[in-house]
Amino acid sequence: MIMMRCFTLLLLLILYTSSSSCSSLLPLCNHHDNSNLLQFKNSFAIDISLIGDSKTASWKNGTDCCEWDGVTCDTTSGHVIGLDLSCSMLEGEFHPNSTLFQLTHLQQLNLAFNDFSHSPIYPGIGNLMSLTHLNLSYSSFGSDIPSTISHLSKLLSLDLSYNDDLALDESTWSKLIGNTTNLNELLLDEVGMSSVRETSLSLLMNLSSSLLSLRLSDTGLHGKFPTEVLGLTNLEELSLYGNEELKVELPKSNWSTPLRILDLSLIPFSEEIIPDSISHLKSLNKLWLWNCQFDGLIPVSLWNLTQLTELNLLGNRLHGEIPSLLSNLKHLTYLDLSRNTFSGHIPDVFHNFTKLHTLQLSFNSLGGQVPPSLFRPTQLSVLDLSYNKLGGQLPSSLLDLTQLSYLSLSFNQLIGPIPSKNATLSKLEILNLDNNFINGTIPDWCYSLSSLTRLDLSMNQLTGPISEFSTYSLKSLFLSDNKFQGDFPNSIFKFLKNLTDLDMSSNDFSGLVNFSHFSKLENLNSLDLSNNKILSFDSNCSVEYILPQLESLTFSSCSVTVFPSFLSRLQNLRILDLSNNKIHGKIPTWFSHNLLLTWMDFIDLSFNQLQGDLPIPPNGTYYFSVSNNNFTGGISSTICNASSLNALILSHNNLTGNIPQCLGSFPSLQVLDLQINNFYGSIPENFSKNNDFETIKLNGNQLEGPIPQSLAHCTNLEVLDLSDNNIEDVFPSRLEALQELQVLSLRNNKFHGTITCLSRKHPFPKLRIFDVSNNKFSGSLPMQYFQEFQGMMTMNDNTQADGLEYMSFYVNTTSVPYNDSVLITMKGQVIEMSRILTIFTTIDLSNNMFEGEIPHVIGELSSLKGLNLSHNKISGNIPQTLGNLTSLEWLDLSWNQLKGEIPLSLTNLNFLSVLNLSENQLKGVIPTGKQFNTFQNDSYRGNSMLCGFPLSKSCGNDEEQPPSVFPEAKESLFGWKSVAVGYACGMVFGMFLGRLFIKTAKPLWLARLICGYI
Repeated sequence: MIMMRCFTLLLLLILYTSSSSCSSLLPLCNHHDNSNLLQFKNSFAIDISLIGDSKTASWKNGTDCCEWDGVTCDTTSGHVIGLDLSCSMLEGEFHPNSTLFQLTHLQQLNLAFNDFSHSPIYPGIGNLMSLTHLNLSYSSFGSDIPSTISHLSKLLSLDLSYNDDLALDESTWSKLIGNTTNLNELLLDEVGMSSVRETSLSLLMNLSSSLLSLRLSDTGLHGKFPTEVLGLTNLEELSLYGNEELKVELPKSNWSTPLRILDLSLIPFSEEIIPDSISHLKSLNKLWLWNCQFDGLIPVSLWNLTQLTELNLLGNRLHGEIPSLLSNLKHLTYLDLSRNTFSGHIPDVFHNFTKLHTLQLSFNSLGGQVPPSLFRPTQLSVLDLSYNKLGGQLPSSLLDLTQLSYLSLSFNQLIGPIPSKNATLSKLEILNLDNNFINGTIPDWCYSLSSLTRLDLSMNQLTGPISEFSTYSLKSLFLSDNKFQGDFPNSIFKFLKNLTDLDMSSNDFSGLVNFSHFSKLENLNSLDLSNNKILSFDSNCSVEYILPQLESLTFSSCSVTVFPSFLSRLQNLRILDLSNNKIHGKIPTWFSHNLLLTWMDFIDLSFNQLQGDLPIPPNGTYYFSVSNNNFTGGISSTICNASSLNALILSHNNLTGNIPQCLGSFPSLQVLDLQINNFYGSIPENFSKNNDFETIKLNGNQLEGPIPQSLAHCTNLEVLDLSDNNIEDVFPSRLEALQELQVLSLRNNKFHGTITCLSRKHPFPKLRIFDVSNNKFSGSLPMQYFQEFQGMMTMNDNTQADGLEYMSFYVNTTSVPYNDSVLITMKGQVIEMSRILTIFTTIDLSNNMFEGEIPHVIGELSSLKGLNLSHNKISGNIPQTLGNLTSLEWLDLSWNQLKGEIPLSLTNLNFLSVLNLSENQLKGVIPTGKQFNTFQNDSYRGNSMLCGFPLSKSCGNDEEQPPSVFPEAKESLFGWKSVAVGYACGMVFGMFLGRLFIKTAKPLWLARLICGYI
């Protein structure tokens, strides 16, 4: 035994001595390679502050390059065979004759994560014909990939992904795939390949025995992708993500490749459902099919892919319930089913995800030590089911997911309380439960999650006071639009010192809040306390410097009566909303002074009681609203400096003077709302081409002159309201160019002449509100326009998830929507629609001098809600086609010269609530039935030849009196007909005729007999 140990020791000694002598005999780095590497290093700039982290920091003259970081040498020749300079902070242009191309023995080259300033990959890369691994990803290479890359026939791995404007043409692609027949990895994400056709993609089949990983995401591929590539024998990873013009057809059967990763997201599939064959991919770990336009149910067999760790089906049209079979996927760490239409309850199966799936090993066989990795749980860390139609209560098993870091169930229909059992969500960072119907109080565990950075419970029905927070990690807290009560929680100031976003708006908080307490939240970036009408603020605090990071402050509808003095100390404020308060008096001088010196993006002071001169926003402001105040005077010419404005809303004040001409030339102005003021002069005449105007409202002023020709440049315009001014012009037919226009109001001006079409191919195709009433237009009604009002011909039932849809849009990047409004005559009453429904359509041509007949084509405007042609000189018959306007709610044809009978087809108008046919020359029997039984005499006044209900004048050739709108009592011996006759001829004769009427049921001829007798 001793001899055996001695022998072993001697053998080890010999081996050690041998290896030492061998190492001492290893060749030094080839001096040419050494020199080439140093020249390569010196051709780039390296950030001095980061030079210690660069691998080239060890590259120095007089040292052996084989000892340098990132360099590997051949142990025999000393030639450099491997170079890894990934993440080495190299910056600058790559030289076309770079000495790197002289390292012809290189087998592996990695230059990933550097910045080569959009340099091309030069043809010299083809000199490195010994390369087996080439990685140039994330390094800002640009231009076309040279064809010489196909010389690298020994390549096993090629990664050129995520560079800037790198492109691969079809010829180079074909040569590359034809020569590199042993490729295992081909990674070309975001490389431009739009010129590569389907036939060339089929060349991938040449790699059927070698290709393991293929990534062609976001490459601009189009046409049909070869289906057979999806079934390559050894393919383990396939990503075609982001090729939105690529047609991919998944194999319908026998799809049993060893795929572990499959990402086909953002490819619009023609199949309605996810094929059942996907369940054959038993080795699949990652399946990403988001935004693929799949419809229908998830195939049941998909839940048998028990090796899945990531499943992402977000943004499809999948529906049905999420089955309890979800619990089969015990290895899931990532599950995203958001933005679909799943319904039913969330399955309460998440406790099945918490079991440890480890090998059953004997404790003794491992020498008493079990590797910690064996007890690492495979458990969900990301769960997103938001934007669906899921109902029911939150399953309590969610609280068992101890590895969960992200949970989002927003925008569903969840009800009931948040589970209150003790939660061990120690890793939870983001919790989004907003936009549901969750009630009850916030459970205690929500206040103490040690890793939570974002808590969003907004838009629910939660109640009660806010308890004490005891976590320091929270950065974003959103509790808006609930029913919370009680005092403002002071624990926010004590514990949540890392808060960056706080939204407590639209609740019922009460008490007094000293604003100086917020100075403890030094990282606060946005604060929204709006719509807490019984919460008051001590806004005149004496703290000298508070909230150094605050950029957004919203105090809308907070009963604020004076300008908060602390605003003067908010150095970085960008968004300020003090709208809908009771602030009165003039704007403080310090605010106007700061306004001109700071870069404020968003200012909303609307709906207050402010007065004095109009404040002028600084350059850089994109949203400025001071509407519904008492400002006087004119608009200073200094507003021309605020050319970055997207919305200028000065409506409902007492402003006067001229509108500055520069407002028409602001390049990004979307909303110009100056309505209901006292502006005079002309409309700006210099509307620039390619402007961004979407809404122009100048109504309710004293503007004069014609409509400027340049208004036709506003090709994005949706709302144009010039009503209630003194504008004198002919109809602006040139506005036909505004193909997006939906609202055009010229009411109550001095327009004149005929309305004629310029014969544009499709004038006003989206127009839905057309109001030219109270002018002096003459001639025929504009039949050519009626024929093109496509926006009024289609039944529009657009609704959102929360109800009807209104005309609105978000100005620039603000989260505050701008709602369009318009003044119209509806059912005889002038009203302001503060929000315009997208289903609202109306035509008002009243109070003009139009002549001729009503065009039959009006009957094709099937979505029309209101039609007013009153107070004109229109003649002829009422067209039968008006009976096709089944959405019509009011119809006013009064004060014209219409003749003939009222069309019976008008009784089809089931929603008609106001009808005015008065002061015409109509004749005949008034139709009865449905809505016509509800109209009173005023609807027909001034038509002497009309008869029948509801007029007292009966029709001589009628056989039966029309029914009353009021229910009649059951006819009896002393019914109303016999009583009426009795008043003419006496009670006895009346009773006799009444009996005769009951037997004969011929009341009208009896009435005629009596009348003749009388």
